Amino acid sequence: MPRVTRKRTISAEPGEVWGLISDPYSLARWWPKVMRVESVEGEGAEAQWTKVLGTAEGRGVRADFRCSDLVEGERYAWKQQIPGTPFERHLRSYAIAITLTDETGGTGVSIAAHQTLRGLSRLGSPMMRRGQGALLDEALDGLERTLT
Repeated sequence: MPRVTRKRTISAEPGEVWGLISDPYSLARWWPKVMRVESVEGEGAEAQWTKVLGTAEGRGVRADFRCSDLVEGERYAWKQQIPGTPFERHLRSYAIAITLTDETGGTGVSIAAHQTLRGLSRLGSPMMRRGQGALLDEALDGLERTLT
């Protein structure tokens, strides 16, 4: 069950960071590999959306998500809808949680990814952990680039 966390202080007001991370449509601006976001339904804790992720071959792969936790201005989390999708062969669950803290010089941003792997995919746990770490670093880079 790989769980990876990355933290960084971003030189932006907490309200600006919150506005970006809590808007599913803005994921294409800062989250790695997201080409676009479609089918956003609901708001806040009721939000659901589809990320269209770009592959190395240039194809788009759709992945459905829903907000799983929201504390206004402090925490935003989402969980992938896995059953009945191609991801089901490898994953039991996949979730992202972003926590914001007010810090001197900006906003502390912590992003945690939690995956539960299925079947033989569990043997690749160390590789998945490294891959998730790189993805979260890219996400923090994207947040920083977008906000500063």
